[in-house]
Amino acid sequence: MFESQRDLVGYGADPPHAAWPGGARVAVSLVLNYEEGGERSVLEGDPASEGFLHEIVGAPPVVGGRDLNVESMFAYGARSGFWRVHRVLTAHGAPLTVHAVGQALERNPEAARAMRDAGWEVAGHGWRWIDYRDIPEDVERSHIARSVAAIERLVGRRPVGWYTGRTSPGTRRLVAEEGGFLYDSDDYSDDLPFYVRAAGRPHLVLPYSLDANDFKFLIVHGFATADDLLAYLVDTFDTLHAEGAEHPRMMSVGLHCRIVGRPGRIRALDGFLRHVAQRGGAWLATREQIARHWLAAHPPPY
Repeated sequence: MFESQRDLVGYGADPPHAAWPGGARVAVSLVLNYEEGGERSVLEGDPASEGFLHEIVGAPPVVGGRDLNVESMFAYGARSGFWRVHRVLTAHGAPLTVHAVGQALERNPEAARAMRDAGWEVAGHGWRWIDYRDIPEDVERSHIARSVAAIERLVGRRPVGWYTGRTSPGTRRLVAEEGGFLYDSDDYSDDLPFYVRAAGRPHLVLPYSLDANDFKFLIVHGFATADDLLAYLVDTFDTLHAEGAEHPRMMSVGLHCRIVGRPGRIRALDGFLRHVAQRGGAWLATREQIARHWLAAHPPPY
């Protein structure tokens, strides 16, 4: 039986004042998940094709063979979707954190150079875009190291943030033991950063979001149009903005090249950035910037 380690209390009714730069009410973190080329495929020795987060929602993976339709939908994200997202973000001058799968980034060095040249933060997102819950610990540890090395080689700077997404029970400990990370984002439990103990020392967690996230286009009963995503992002930001008058908050926005990078969806990203600029009171920042601010303004209490 597993010992319960869940914290259902958190900051409670009196969260710390974030003291974001410029007196901002909301720290907005835009995150682009770069995964295309790291998904499951029999070409990689996997037993089946990828069955998760593609346009044919609910279609079962092909066991023992390739699904060329799914492969091409993932390829769209790397070949076209990435560049559409890149154009919108650079037009707005918006900072971004990339959750980069090491193998995916390695297969598109031009995209890696574009991330570097744009000044984006590139954080680790595993070596492969797979579920790590049943992966042996020594393999997961080696994948973390391999991903770090690939990002450092391709972008010119080692990652200081980590997000696996589909974690094993030991992921956070392995990330903390690696020793080179400021934070991880494998959590969805709060609107502010917080500390946990991992590998015997304080470890910073920057919560992520699966609700303000374009992946809901590719699940049953999720978003259907760009207006759905735009309305949800605006409502989220406006609520946090109002709360931020007393208790400033953090908002994460999850994006994917093959999802929001489609022409029928990209308007949501552009519209959200326009709304944030018009509303004011926001600090658009990379997750590294948020982590460094939190470490300085709210050092570990233990």
